[in-house]
Amino acid sequence: MNTKETEYIPPQGDLPDDRLFAAIGYLGILCLVPLLLKKDSAFAQHHGKQGLVILLAWLVLWVGNIIPILGQIVWTLGTLALLILIILGMINALQGKMWEMPFLGKYAKDLKI
Repeated sequence: MNTKETEYIPPQGDLPDDRLFAAIGYLGILCLVPLLLKKDSAFAQHHGKQGLVILLAWLVLWVGNIIPILGQIVWTLGTLALLILIILGMINALQGKMWEMPFLGKYAKDLKI
């Protein structure tokens, strides 16, 4: 996997709790927390958008789960992959890194929220 990590250097005005808000953004619908409450923090917005993309990917997998056998296999493997991305995202957010997810990160960049 080719992932991009950069150390987060907060601009003036960012608060230390941005890391916690960014990490919360990977927990399903809680991706709205950094997106709505930390509009002035590029760091929290970045991780919140990635959390939103993970949530949308999981919803697509959930809908595809109605397909017998193949849908369940794809759902199981996809859910495992998303769980790994969630854990990596939370770790990087708590460490203060502007981490871009593999595969789905490019979609998060394109979101205009």
